[in-house]
Amino acid sequence: MIAIIDYGMGNLGSVMNACRYLGLEASLVKTPAALGKAKAVVLPGVGAFGDCMKHLVGQGLAEAIREWILAGRPYLGICLGLQILCNGSEESAGVNGLSIITMRVRRFESLPAEMKVPHMGWNQIHINESACGILKGIGDGEFFYFVHSYYVPETEDGTAAWTEYGTRFCSVYHCGNLFAVQFHPERSHRAGLRVLRNFAAIAEKT
Repeated sequence: MIAIIDYGMGNLGSVMNACRYLGLEASLVKTPAALGKAKAVVLPGVGAFGDCMKHLVGQGLAEAIREWILAGRPYLGICLGLQILCNGSEESAGVNGLSIITMRVRRFESLPAEMKVPHMGWNQIHINESACGILKGIGDGEFFYFVHSYYVPETEDGTAAWTEYGTRFCSVYHCGNLFAVQFHPERSHRAGLRVLRNFAAIAEKT
């Protein structure tokens, strides 16, 4: 079973619908105890960094997710589900993230006039790590759907793919069984469904 984290925010319906379409067994999870039957965790994300962390901490899920990841169990973060892996974000001063990625989330600044914030719409990913499991069958330059005002900078290790929008940023992060994407696979048609299917296959083998 894939546990989709329900913390009172996020695009849960779209992610659940994508899982159903693919024939994947998935359930909404609101408590750490409910993770016991799960093979994998998906954390969808829409909204503010600080609000997300407040809900996760309040439900006891922040530490449970951190322990899950550090134990090497399959995790897929989507959009904000990538950003909360960092130490913190310019969006929410003084709010700590999960500190899995030693990086601070930044806001798009000093963009050309034609580039609006949020970064919204279709954009390409450029693959650094062809062996990244969730990118199996995905070509370099493939288009995915993005909606975000903040981004995770490229990292020396872990940036499996990058995207450019005024600046280069990490659009796919990978380390072991930890995967996270800045785009929305559930809104990215065939390529996005391929990412979700690939993640489910990894979870089955773990």
